[in-house]
Amino acid sequence: MRWHAALLLLVGSVMSANDAHAEDPTQGARTRMVAEQIAARGVRDERVLDAMRRVPRHRLVPEEQQSRAYQDRPLPIGHRQTISQPFIVGFMTASLDLDGSERVLEIGTGSGYQAAVLAELARHVYSIEIVAPLAARARADLVELGYENISVRAGDGYQGWPEEAPFDAIIVTAAPDHVPEPLIEQLAIGGRMIVPVGSGEQELVLLTRTAAGITRDRVLPVRFVPMTGEAQD
Repeated sequence: MRWHAALLLLVGSVMSANDAHAEDPTQGARTRMVAEQIAARGVRDERVLDAMRRVPRHRLVPEEQQSRAYQDRPLPIGHRQTISQPFIVGFMTASLDLDGSERVLEIGTGSGYQAAVLAELARHVYSIEIVAPLAARARADLVELGYENISVRAGDGYQGWPEEAPFDAIIVTAAPDHVPEPLIEQLAIGGRMIVPVGSGEQELVLLTRTAAGITRDRVLPVRFVPMTGEAQD
């Protein structure tokens, strides 16, 4: 009996260990996504690549899009909005050059995927979404995934989040036809902002704030949904 009980205990321990280390069935797809769509196209920041291997993108898109979650394409998320293709998420995130100490402002929460990637790399993420149902869904999904360093609110991101400013980094995931001045004002000295700009042809613009002023670099042609709300006025 003692031998039998010991055997059951051993088997139970092995099963528990196997369960605890069971491989995520989507991990292979994420690993391939990072290798083939992001690293192969020039994103070299290992912290960014590791974060994108960890974040379950399929959990942050509508159920009908989950089978396409790790393809190199933007996906519709409802309300005429999309989630950016993985390469763009990786490229924009790497452009911010995060080290883990930053407070980051995101304009355009969408599904919450970009916020989750940022949360793996920064101290705290503040994210604003103009479409209230998307903000509510993203907030719930991010809480369910265990993220405690993301604050999501519904509202117009043009004016930023002044009560939490300044920010070490700002990322904008919808395209205004100009860089909103309130966002520039909320960028800390030494901070970076990446934003798609344009009403027809668009390009990513990287702004860096120094003690001497703002530098702007045009880095990549892109295509984003337009920034709505005050940006259109």
